[in-house]
Order: sequence, then C-alpha cells, then structure tokens
Amino acid sequence: MNTGKPIFSQLMDFLPTYEFRQCVNRYQGHYKVKTFSCWDQLLCMAFAQLTYRESLRDIQVCLRGAKQKLYHMGIRGKVSRNTLAHANQVRDWRIYADFAQVLIGKARTLYANEDFGIELEHAVYAFDATTIDLCLSLFPWAKFRQRKGAIKLHTLLDLRGNIPTLVFVTHGKVHEVNLLDELTVEPGAIYILDRGYVDFTRLYKLCQSSAFFVIRAKKNLHFRRLYSQTVDKSKGLQTDQIIQLHGFYAGKDYPARLRRIRYFDAEKNKRLVLLTNNFILPGFTIAELFRCRWKIELFFKWIKQHLRIKAFYGTSENAVKTQIWIAITMYVLVAIVKKQLNLNLSLYTMLQILSVTLFEKTPLIQLFSEIDLKAIEDEIPNQLNLFD
Repeated sequence: MNTGKPIFSQLMDFLPTYEFRQCVNRYQGHYKVKTFSCWDQLLCMAFAQLTYRESLRDIQVCLRGAKQKLYHMGIRGKVSRNTLAHANQVRDWRIYADFAQVLIGKARTLYANEDFGIELEHAVYAFDATTIDLCLSLFPWAKFRQRKGAIKLHTLLDLRGNIPTLVFVTHGKVHEVNLLDELTVEPGAIYILDRGYVDFTRLYKLCQSSAFFVIRAKKNLHFRRLYSQTVDKSKGLQTDQIIQLHGFYAGKDYPARLRRIRYFDAEKNKRLVLLTNNFILPGFTIAELFRCRWKIELFFKWIKQHLRIKAFYGTSENAVKTQIWIAITMYVLVAIVKKQLNLNLSLYTMLQILSVTLFEKTPLIQLFSEIDLKAIEDEIPNQLNLFD
C-alpha cells in the first residue's frame, strides 16, 4: 500500500468509484455543478462522520486548517459551509442510498459464511425500526406527534456479519408494520420480527413467498390447538403446539396452520410466546433465533452512539437522508476493511483509531496491527462489539 497517502485516502480507496459515478449519472447529480462534485461532497461528509464533527462550520474549519493535505485526501473542490449545505439540500439523496447498497452487497458477500451463533443454511434477517427525535419547528416535514417531530429507520439486518441489508427512512407517523410491504422477500430465508409486526395478512404473504418468519405473539391471540409436540423442558421450552387461528378475520387473513412455542428465558427471567410457519426446525432453535433479534437493537444503539445520525447538518428531508445514508456507507465501509484486512479489532476500536489518525501517512494494515488488543479490552469492557 502507498505509504505516501493519508489514512483517509487509503480508506476511501476501498470505495468503488466506477459504481459511484453510475449512481451520480443515474440521478443527474452533476447537473449545473462546476467545482464541488458529488465525490467531494461524499468525502467531506465521510470525514465528518469519521471525526465526529458537530456542524458544517466545524467541517469547514477542520478541512481548511489542513488545506495543504486536501488534494492528497482526494478533495478537489473548495470546502465551504454554504457549498456543502447547498449540496446536501439539492443533490438527490438516492445517489448515496444506491451507493450504500453497492457496498452492502459487497459486505454481504464477504460475511456470507460468518457464524452468528446458530448453525443454519438459511439466510437469517431481523427486521425492526428505531425512532430519532427531531424538533418539529426545524423539521416540519418529519411528522410524528402534534408537538414533536421524528424520523424512523426501518432496517433489515443480515445476522451474518450484522450488515444492514435494507434501510427505509420515513417520518415518525409511518407504522413499522407497513414497511413489510416494501420488503423483497427471499425464498427460504428466515425473518425475525417483534410483536409490533403482527399482521396476519402480511405474514401470510411471507409464507406464500416460501419464506419463514419467527414472531412474538400478542397476549390477546385467539387460537385452537390441533395437537402438541413433546418438548425438552430442561432447555426452557414449555409448549410446542400446532395451532389454527380462531376467529373470523384472523382465520381469513391466515388460513394456514401455525406453530406456537412457549419458551422461558432464564437469563432475562421472561416468558416468550412465539409464532412461526417453520415446522421443521427444533423448538429450541426457533427460540434461539428469536433471541438473536436482540442484535438489531444493539445495531441501533451502536450507530446512534458512534455515528452522526442523531444531530443533523441540515434541516431539509434531502439533507437528513443524505447524512443518514453516508453514515451507513461509512459503517459498511469499515466492516469491509475489517474483513479484507483480516483484522481482529472491533468496529468501535477501528472507528476510534481512525478518528484521530486520518491525516497520518501510515499504511492501514500497520496502523491496526500495532494496537494492543488486551489493553483495549481491559479499558472498555462494556462497549458494544458487533464484529468480534
């Protein structure tokens, strides 16, 4: 690797520039643009994410302070607060959404054989949403409540590598269950859902698409037990039943049979009642799959703590979505670097190191190889590590 390049430039070399140009051309991103290109915009926003900049002025001051190094970092246009604000406001956020999907596809290939704790041949996904509160007077388009604004990040997480496969950004009033209609269902895959997604019409569509689901049942579920299967109570299983939904509308929405599993989670002292259309996997495996749903909660906590998605550099819908998609791009990029360089560091540790070394000219592999892993583990035992 070229030791004459800054760390930031070496990191950006992992981005596929040809695919980025295709995304820009698809949405005419360079229409009437003379100097500050979409690539310059991406690099400036990537720098802001990696170094935790607080505002557009903060970005401008930091980059202008290193004016002699900008060319070697790949930034050709003049960095100005107004120019960056205008770019975030008017350049189509779908450029960065499509580019993030390119990186996601690459990351999923790298992590295809990653172990997530359960040995299965199926692809396994967790689907959930998180809410980011906003000031309604500054973000009037982000409707949530009468006096409160918010947006929601609806995320389909591939549990092999914890890669966000699909991300939908909506205003806060959109209910999570409606986004099930936007999923491109993968036959044979297993989708893990919380009880907020109980909609038997939509679940039956998943079943008809030859996909499986594991979902937590609501307390008011009415059903008729057809027969019970034997369970190993030493593992926490209490019942494993084949049921038929009872009631006119429920039976009409989901006419097929379901499997109902009641499981006691000793770690959390909590009883779970699960529904699934998979009649082959052992009951304990179904329960363990649902427990893996917690990884998407960790993902949401992680990105809120370590990426810039709770405070925004612009107030327009386009600026907010642009910032979110570039943040996801950086998350996936660092995951790709970790895999391709075969590093044992957590994603948190990598981002912390990058945040203070972007201007240095050390080779990336050397930068991460000199880290004392044991000392880091002793200092931050409570950090969320998605890539152990």
